[in-house]
Amino acid sequence: MYNNILVPISFDQERDTAGAVDVARTLAEEGAQLTLLHVIEHIPDYAAVHLPDKLLANRRAEVNAAMENAVADVPHSKGEVVSGHAGRTILDWAREHDVDCIVIASHRPGMQDLLLGSTAAKVVRHAPCAVHVLR
Repeated sequence: MYNNILVPISFDQERDTAGAVDVARTLAEEGAQLTLLHVIEHIPDYAAVHLPDKLLANRRAEVNAAMENAVADVPHSKGEVVSGHAGRTILDWAREHDVDCIVIASHRPGMQDLLLGSTAAKVVRHAPCAVHVLR
């Protein structure tokens, strides 16, 4: 069905990353490229100066290691770790890499999502391609 699938993943417990990867594999044509993308949220400079020097570097190393483990079990996949605002970065990455489907896991919406909006909701509203959302 799809040849270039983007699976934004989060390494927190609330998201069904494995389920999103399973759905992506089901939707993929034979030999399709699956990209697992993790966005490290940008920390404003005024806040970053108050963090210990190696905290951000150590966190990025942990995320890179988690990404390596995530893609090890997924044939025809690659992992990307980028920095930015999650919603905007996912959309920009999808446009820049001609993605034809995004499979994204979402948490159950709460009051904060009604006021602020969630990453999945932003992706659904503005994606340049098909989007499958898992709850």
